[in-house]
Amino acid sequence: MTGALSHLRVCDLSGQLAGAGATKILAAFGAQVIRVEDPVSRGLWDALRGVGPYVDERRGVDLGAGFNNHNAGKYGVTINLRTDEGKQLLRELIAISDVVCENFAAGVMENRGFGYEELKRIKSDIVYVSNCGFGHSGPYRDFKTWGPIVQAVSGLTYTSGLPDTEPAGWGFSYMDHGSAFYMTVAIMAALHHRERTGEGQHVDLATVPAGMAMLPTEILDWTVNRRMTQPSGNRADFDEYAPHGIYPCAGEDRWIAIACRDDREVALLAKVLDEPALTADRFATLPQRLTSVAELDALVGAATTSRDAPTLADDLVAAGVPASVVKSPAERIDGDADLTRMGLFPSVTHPDIGRVRVEGIPMTFSATPWHLDAGAPKLGQHNDEILGTLLGHDAQALADWAERGVI
Repeated sequence: MTGALSHLRVCDLSGQLAGAGATKILAAFGAQVIRVEDPVSRGLWDALRGVGPYVDERRGVDLGAGFNNHNAGKYGVTINLRTDEGKQLLRELIAISDVVCENFAAGVMENRGFGYEELKRIKSDIVYVSNCGFGHSGPYRDFKTWGPIVQAVSGLTYTSGLPDTEPAGWGFSYMDHGSAFYMTVAIMAALHHRERTGEGQHVDLATVPAGMAMLPTEILDWTVNRRMTQPSGNRADFDEYAPHGIYPCAGEDRWIAIACRDDREVALLAKVLDEPALTADRFATLPQRLTSVAELDALVGAATTSRDAPTLADDLVAAGVPASVVKSPAERIDGDADLTRMGLFPSVTHPDIGRVRVEGIPMTFSATPWHLDAGAPKLGQHNDEILGTLLGHDAQALADWAERGVI
């Protein structure tokens, strides 16, 4: 392989989204990512393994689309760490790896005999990156989290929703993705340090503070003004723009996003919508518009509701008003010319699922582009290649281990 990271080997003990998302990025740039899973639990090491959506009526640990998406381009082996032989196999794999990464709860690696001190004994310059809710130290280290819990604890959920209603939440584990990006940066920074100094290290990543980092203005508003940010729906967080929101358009579940930054853009919006009331004296300035923001939004919504969303968005942009269709999956994935240009949804081949598309990496490199062609590994798919060819164990040993549940 000739990718930017093709000189790296990663022993990947992570799963779900937070860890798997990070190592997928490394694999896309050529790193040899070896995904280690448990043969006994039959895929339950990673809860996404057999979870839909599915391409057809088949079900099983090798057919989950989410797992395929987040583990494209990786190798997969099974090692039973309940056995001494399995622990020795993992030690051998760590000894030839540059990075060990995982996103278990704090203490799990130590309890399995693979804390950082042991990893250093196996390979002195190993880069070890862990990723859990509260990190490996501090008063909350023993608390276990999932993405929605991280979002609630960090404050993201509190700010999400409509005024005077309960927090809406985010509906998905977005902080798993966010912490995956941090994890990728952490791995690369630690590797850069090792290249300069020869020293490995343990990077202790915590997803809750990573979530708090997504709320800088809200945190600043509290620390400076002792003012609590309130959920504002689609309106501007700090009353900097009005109108600023999502408005209905013609057709089922069709919407347009509009943001007017100043009086001039409000006048342009009024012209495109043919709604002169938007330029009435009571809406002449931003403070006046904010005082009557509910009435303002109702006027805009009444004017957009009969309009075709793509056509209206084009008309507003042409006039100089920031606007966009609230895009459906089909419009984003199949109908966006720019994403097609980037190749953001490449097709990969999975042994069982077949040829399907996955999410790519939203970056364009002129010299070392990313590449994804292989789907996620089936459970234990590369045992022969990795444990046999790479680690040097013969076919008889592999067959014996498989029969006894070591691999």
